[in-house]
Amino acid sequence: MWKICCVGFGNVGQGLVRILEKKRDKLKETEGFEYIVTSIADPIKGSAHNPAGLDLTATLKLLDEEGSLKNHPDATERETLDIIADPASDLVVEATITNLETGEPGVSHIKQALASGKHVVSTNKGPVSVALPELLDLAKANGVSYMFEGVVLSGTPAMNLARDALAGCDITRVQGIVNGTTNYILSRMEDGMAYDEALKKAQELGYAEADPTGDVEGWDAAVKVQVMAKVLMNRPLKVTEVDRTGITAITPADIKKASAANARIKLIAEVGEDNGKFTARVTPMEMPLDHPLAGVMDAVNALTFTTDHLGDVTIVGPGAGRVETGQALLTDILAINRKYG
Repeated sequence: MWKICCVGFGNVGQGLVRILEKKRDKLKETEGFEYIVTSIADPIKGSAHNPAGLDLTATLKLLDEEGSLKNHPDATERETLDIIADPASDLVVEATITNLETGEPGVSHIKQALASGKHVVSTNKGPVSVALPELLDLAKANGVSYMFEGVVLSGTPAMNLARDALAGCDITRVQGIVNGTTNYILSRMEDGMAYDEALKKAQELGYAEADPTGDVEGWDAAVKVQVMAKVLMNRPLKVTEVDRTGITAITPADIKKASAANARIKLIAEVGEDNGKFTARVTPMEMPLDHPLAGVMDAVNALTFTTDHLGDVTIVGPGAGRVETGQALLTDILAINRKYG
């Protein structure tokens, strides 16, 4: 019986718990996976703790009605790090807000969990960007796992595909569309919208934040390049070392020029080796229409893995969403269950 502590209980954390509750019986039958959630720690919504397991149906109902856990029967004012260290859990789900400058508070949360001998699954890009080697070493030293499938393509397999399904292949290059916001904007510009109009539409639909800098200037994609470089090619680098160009300078004339050349402009994240030269970059590129990435439209993501045994392998799927990102967490949890359960 796994005892889970959820740190950060916004869309992603709630998405995971809703999946777990919906499929509790099936996961027990097909995966031998059984669980209770003993703790929820959220700096905004409040925290709750019960070593015997929280009533998740009542907890989710309370959140839907009040948006807070402050009136939860198991509400607690304990500090988050104290809740993480509590022996009432053995697996921590870290889904707090991303901070690409310091990785906090995620780095401290994950360090506390790993040092306490707990497995960690996370969708938080900040700790992966800022402290991945240190966190992996800490996990190894304590005999536990730190997994983060959801940081690249949300619930669409990327790290797992490379590690498991492509095991034995040499991956020489990865190219992809890893930011749904910019892909949506470029898709609308191809429909005839100007950049500003397309960005406004993306914001109205919730694809883009009020401050879209992280997406449109390529920072979000650059972090994902950084992760792929380390995990897939064992090439640690800082996010500032990724050659980065966003889409803010793309004009309708650029879109028409690409179309006339039977191509589409896509913001491409790329990492790979070519004649001994290592490349890590994010840049708008004209992709020929016969390339698999050219047909990926709207807020959809995709990655093409270039391998020695299989040639190019492309996976396409959603790169965001409550349930979709919750699925990434579930994938990692089940992998841990198979190994340690």
